[in-house]
Amino acid sequence: MTQRASEVQTIAAQLRSIGSSNVLRFLPTVACRSIGPFVFLDHMGHRAPGEGAPKVVVDVPPHPHIGLATVTYLFEGAMFHRDSIGSAQVIEPGAVNWMTSGSGIVHSERTPPEMRESPPALYGVQCWVALPVGEEDTAPAFQHVPAGDLHVLERDGVQIRVVAGRAFEHESPVATLSPLGCAALVSEAGGTIQVPRDFEERALVLLDGHAEVGSRSLREHTMFVLPRDEEVSVRFPVASRAFFVAGPPLGERRYLDWNFCSTRKERIAEAKQLYREGKLGQIPGEEPQLPLPEDVR
Repeated sequence: MTQRASEVQTIAAQLRSIGSSNVLRFLPTVACRSIGPFVFLDHMGHRAPGEGAPKVVVDVPPHPHIGLATVTYLFEGAMFHRDSIGSAQVIEPGAVNWMTSGSGIVHSERTPPEMRESPPALYGVQCWVALPVGEEDTAPAFQHVPAGDLHVLERDGVQIRVVAGRAFEHESPVATLSPLGCAALVSEAGGTIQVPRDFEERALVLLDGHAEVGSRSLREHTMFVLPRDEEVSVRFPVASRAFFVAGPPLGERRYLDWNFCSTRKERIAEAKQLYREGKLGQIPGEEPQLPLPEDVR
């Protein structure tokens, strides 16, 4: 079917501060709480038109998660991940870090030690995937998939890298606990993609550049929620970068409180107390941990 531009819901990003950096937040918003199992989506290293990505030292101290998986993908730069189950991994452009928090994990994210004197420009996406009800308290885990192991498709001037799940008729090697789709797009001027109907809920986050759906022109730093059950044609009139997320409707309500996600409020309260007591995990040599927001005086 031909996509009618009026059917595309547009959601502008909100500026948020995380440590020494600012991010653009697309999920959650009042207008859209989730896309499939994706309940949180930030764009790191956004830039004003004509400017380069900011070159700043990133220091996000140890902090907790439960009930979700974090997904980190970079177009530019590098980030050093450490966690309380012993993972220590530098992520670079085109690779994927997927951390399953499950019953509880603590992790930090920083500029790699060897790059701190001259930090690289950082440009990428981090999102959270709510774990299915039966897996919310699964054992925490971490996986890193190098850029060379991901499927890269070239279609009508658009490079598509399948980050996780199934997207654009290809599967990622990243192991997930629920059906979903996730892909990074880099388009040359005039590139066009057909967004398939693999999942009921789909969204395209335009990080930079411009996009067109039908006669409608869509601006950067905007998330476009696509209509259900229709194949959508998207054209990029200028060089652009975008991120695609999709999945079946989440179903059971998820409560988000700081970095915690659960179908049960009491589980979040329990996790907060465990974190205060240092029982959600520790990263050797990294202190102090971030305090709970309500504990800050």
